[in-house]
Amino acid sequence: MPETSATEGRGLVVPFPSRTLPAPAGAPGAGGAPTGPTSLQVLRTLDSGPHGLTDEEAEERLAGYGENTLPARRTMSWPGRFLRSLRDPFTAVLLCLGLVSVAVASWGPACVITVLVVVSCALRSAGEHRADRSMAGLRELVATTATVVRRTGRDTAPVPREIPVDQLVPGDVVRLGPGDLVPADVRLLRANSLSVNQAALTGESAPVAKYPVDAPTGSGSGAAEHGPFDEPQSCFQGSSVMSGSGTAVVVATGARTRFAAAHDFVHPRGPSAFDRSVHGISWTLIRFMLVTPPLVLMANAALRGRGLETLPFAVAVAVGLTPEMLPVVVTTCLARGASLLARVYGVIVRRLPALHDLGAVDVLCLDKTGTLTRDRPVVVRGLDAGGRDDPEVLRWAAVNAWWTLQLADLPVPDALDEAILDAADAAEAQAHDGIAAVPFDPARRLSTAVVRVPGRLGTDTLVVKGAVESVLERCALDEDRRRRLLRLAAGRADDGLRLLAVATAERPARHRPYTPADERGLTFVGFVALREELVPSAAGALRVLADRGVTVKVLTGDHPGTAARACRDLGLDPGEVCTADRIDGLTEPELAELADRTTVFARCTPEHKARIVTTLRAAGRTAGFLGDGVNDLPALHAADVGICPRDAVDMVRESADVILAGRGKDLTAIDHAITAGRHSGVTIATYLRITLSSNLGNVIAMLFAGLLLPFLPMLPAQALVQNLCFDAAQLTFSYDRPAPAALRGPTALRPRDLLRFITGFGALNAVADLATFGVLALALYGPGGADDEAVFHSGWFTENLLTQALVMVLLRTGRRTAGARGGSPVGRAAAGLAVTGLLLPLSPLGPPLGMTALPALYYPLLVAVLGLYAAALAFAVRRPGNRDPGPRPPDA
Repeated sequence: MPETSATEGRGLVVPFPSRTLPAPAGAPGAGGAPTGPTSLQVLRTLDSGPHGLTDEEAEERLAGYGENTLPARRTMSWPGRFLRSLRDPFTAVLLCLGLVSVAVASWGPACVITVLVVVSCALRSAGEHRADRSMAGLRELVATTATVVRRTGRDTAPVPREIPVDQLVPGDVVRLGPGDLVPADVRLLRANSLSVNQAALTGESAPVAKYPVDAPTGSGSGAAEHGPFDEPQSCFQGSSVMSGSGTAVVVATGARTRFAAAHDFVHPRGPSAFDRSVHGISWTLIRFMLVTPPLVLMANAALRGRGLETLPFAVAVAVGLTPEMLPVVVTTCLARGASLLARVYGVIVRRLPALHDLGAVDVLCLDKTGTLTRDRPVVVRGLDAGGRDDPEVLRWAAVNAWWTLQLADLPVPDALDEAILDAADAAEAQAHDGIAAVPFDPARRLSTAVVRVPGRLGTDTLVVKGAVESVLERCALDEDRRRRLLRLAAGRADDGLRLLAVATAERPARHRPYTPADERGLTFVGFVALREELVPSAAGALRVLADRGVTVKVLTGDHPGTAARACRDLGLDPGEVCTADRIDGLTEPELAELADRTTVFARCTPEHKARIVTTLRAAGRTAGFLGDGVNDLPALHAADVGICPRDAVDMVRESADVILAGRGKDLTAIDHAITAGRHSGVTIATYLRITLSSNLGNVIAMLFAGLLLPFLPMLPAQALVQNLCFDAAQLTFSYDRPAPAALRGPTALRPRDLLRFITGFGALNAVADLATFGVLALALYGPGGADDEAVFHSGWFTENLLTQALVMVLLRTGRRTAGARGGSPVGRAAAGLAVTGLLLPLSPLGPPLGMTALPALYYPLLVAVLGLYAAALAFAVRRPGNRDPGPRPPDA
């Protein structure tokens, strides 16, 4: 009867033909050489062998262990998204108003509010659904096959074949080559100059040498001291092969890999900048809504003896205060911006409010590799033993690189050798006759090419190139000179350069093969200095971000000198580089002060990155984080908006708010996304300022008029039509283009600033309304007055729409030049609103709404009131405290 094993922590009983699957190599309790079993013991535990599994065994294990996929994230259905949109605070405000309207039988406002809620939720759901479809397209671009060695039967020869990655099972033997993604957690059986990039797991950009280790040493402390990713015999899902090749056995798949274990470190994200702003504004509106109807009822009951007959009017006043179009305008702005980014710049916004958060970002945290630098070295210069430029060193290094590649039968050149050959004269390297090569070995950390110099028959020249310490210990040097050279190399490393040492030796020509034992008594030639290649667009993008008020902070796992040099070369002053070990001993206030003044944090772990981002947010900054690896997940969730490139690991793409669908982590694309976010943020802030200040002025005027007049100042039907006209005109804000000055700094909805603005301008609007009451009183009760309620209603209706049109024009930030073709959408809408206010009382719709034609005396008096109101608005707008309260520099 086959044995069974339970998948840890998941309650799944897994049938297995012979033995229980061990924990992933390097996992607690699992060990892994040099602190665990040998390769042969691992194969026996997995009931496998060097020739791999049979097809029948693989099918049995696939049925038991399941597919090699990460724990699936359930995609929300369209109805589910629609219902989730109802939880939006702005939408909740409208729903409350709708319920109140139904309670008092105000069916007109209730129907309008219902339509607005449905439209807003449908727009948001459709936008997020489109983003999910784009995500599905990105998943199809990721390589999904692996080379596995399997047999059709136990007595047949193993055959390499390509199979989908999700079909791999523990015990499979896989082959790895340059450019391959490691498809699961594996234990190396054989390797040839294999190096892998584990940046997605550790954040360290430098390739890591991997090779089999088959000498068990018991428990030891190495794993605890260095961690499983430092084990040379283990490769992990999420890493990629940089050079060399290898054969390995799969020890963990799917949810049991260390890659999937990153889920345990991810916590739900707290409220973002948009969430906090919306929450504050919504509660401000709710307070006004709760206070206004009782105030209207009590005032009318106390002063005019009116009872519940004023309840519909009180509800109409509350509706008039609330910006009914807010959810529609917000969703339309964000959806249009997200659509433009996806269509033009290849930026996918998965969560619509994240677009506003992008516009509010004033600090962008990012990794160095892939963003500022490419994961590819370039040669700076050759140096002699005194640190002076010496082209001869580069020539000998090119000889080693060329003939090692030609004679060692390597599949592709090493990245360092490729950089050296690009910088040197290939013809000079090829002028020598290649004899033999001893390829790079991770244990020796050097390679040797044996060549014959033209004109020197009978003599072979060994050209050795590799790690500084490894080459110097093989050179014929006294101890003092060796220490001086090591200090020189360490100084260049602190300056951000990576050094390779080059040495030569002459030996009598022979037929016996050369071995590592011949790499002794070398003559030191010099150093080859390399640095990481800079991303061409990074310098310009950093300058643009600085001009837009976005502070860039580099959080990297790399060497402090490497990070500082990359920043200097790109024009970004690194200042004093802070290493992660310094962060551990700081309190939160101390870290907040350090994070504010520090540009580069080096040697960061995932926990350090997340703590820095969290501290920046706690200090009032709006933080974005750009990352692509599993090690970036905690920081992505800690940020207001998480950004990743399209080639990020699946788990990161599923967790990010914004995905750069172009190639790599392009800062230029982020700049476009920030600009689009600011465009939306400015438009939303402008809409709120104009709408709330106008509505507040109308409500104040209504309260005074209700107390001063023997009749209702405006009928509920008239208030509803006025709101509909104003709402229809305000929808054009979604299509307005803000002035460039409004996009220069981060934009955010700040409830306190907004409340101060709408209070001041609302009072100004109320003064204009009260002045209109005086005009109407003169028109009604002056010489030839009509003494008619319908005239008062018509006059105030017209004045309200005209003042709202003025506010739309004078308070908006999207003013264009006078010669712009066709004007702006907002300007045309304001003109239409004004025409509606003048003509509707005169039209056939006027009498059914309780309106009539106005006396001739009213119009010149109204022009005078509007002229004074426009002058007062223009004066108030020019005051520094009232100009564009949305955008604000980071240090404000």
